[in-house]
Amino acid sequence: MLIKNLLISIVISLFVTGLQAQDVYPDMFEANYILYSNDMKIGKMKRTLIKHADNVFEFISESEATGLISFIRNDSIIEKSKWIINENKVQPLTYSYEHTGGKKDRFVTINFDWNNNRIENIVNNDTWHMNTQPDILDKLLYQVKIMLDLKNNNIPESYTIADGGKIKNYEFEYLRDEMIDTLYGEFKTMKIERRKENNERKTWFWCAYDLNYLPVKVVITEKKDRLTTAILKDVTFTNNSLNLTSH
Repeated sequence: MLIKNLLISIVISLFVTGLQAQDVYPDMFEANYILYSNDMKIGKMKRTLIKHADNVFEFISESEATGLISFIRNDSIIEKSKWIINENKVQPLTYSYEHTGGKKDRFVTINFDWNNNRIENIVNNDTWHMNTQPDILDKLLYQVKIMLDLKNNNIPESYTIADGGKIKNYEFEYLRDEMIDTLYGEFKTMKIERRKENNERKTWFWCAYDLNYLPVKVVITEKKDRLTTAILKDVTFTNNSLNLTSH
C-alpha cells in the first residue's frame, strides 16, 4: 500500500509539474494587422513568434507603409527579440530595431550579457553599457510577457524594460472587458492600459480570451493627439485548436 501511494504521488507530481511547465511556454503564431493613423489606413504589420532548435524563442515584428501613404513615405520597421525560458522565467538575449525609408535610418541592437550582468546598447555607431536588473525585458518581448501573464491569471502591474538606452518602468492597469470587432471576427477581450513613468503617452491593448490573450487591437497615443491603431486581420497558431474561422 505504501509503494502504491508513493507511485500515485509521483505520477500526480509529474502531471502537475508538466502543466506548470506548459503554462510557461507560449503557443507559436503568425498574426497580421492593419495599421491606421486616426481613421486613415497607413500600413500593415506582421508579428511572428517562433521557436528555434536550440530552445531559443524569437518574436519578430515587421511593419511597412502601404497604399497612398507609401508614395510619400516608404517606412519599414523591423524589430526582433530573442529570448529563452530560464528557471520558468522569460529572459531576453538580444533585441534589434531597424527603421528605414523615413527621414533618417535608425539601427538599434541590445545585447543582454547575463554572465556579467551587463547590457550593451548599440545605436547606429554609438555603444554604451548599463547594468542588468532582475526580470528585465526588452520593449518588444514585454508584449509576449503580457500574454503569458494573462494566460496564468496574472494581470501585470509593472515591468522593467530596457528602452532607449535606459532602464524604464512600464506600468499596467486592467480597465474592463470589452467586445472588439476585427477583420478576423468579434472577440471578448481584456482592455489593458500601459503607461511609462514620467510620460503622458499611453498605450491600450485589447487581449482576446479565445486567442491566448493575443492583442486583437492596440492603440498608441502619439504627438499632437494623434492615435496609431493596429487591428487584427488574421492569425495562425501552431496549436490548430486556436485557429478560428473569421466572420
